[in-house]
Amino acid sequence: VQLQASGGGLVQAGGSLRLSCVVSVRTFSNYAMGWFRQAPGKEREFVASIRWDGGSIDYADSVKGRFTVSRDNAKNTVYLQLNSLKPEDTAVYYCAARLWRGSRDLTDYAYWGQGTQVTVSS
Repeated sequence: VQLQASGGGLVQAGGSLRLSCVVSVRTFSNYAMGWFRQAPGKEREFVASIRWDGGSIDYADSVKGRFTVSRDNAKNTVYLQLNSLKPEDTAVYYCAARLWRGSRDLTDYAYWGQGTQVTVSS
């Protein structure tokens, strides 16, 4: 299973980005997907997750109402729409995969992408 994240960049506060993560696996629809982020000097933290069928969507409190996770099983792709970005959202964003159900615990995820940098200027 290979994951390739993209879509990061530099944006001003209040702006938007859409991250994508393409998963190379035959049975993508069996996998729940998670998004995590890691800011400099901080631990990697949970951002959002989505179950294999698009249900059971979960968000960290810090992004709820601003970020939206979705998936397209026909394209083996999961998305993270980032709106109303704040400087504190600056981090490397990672997508991760595990079978069936999402989780907030990064140790539950077996497969990880390489990360994409999001930088929000004030």
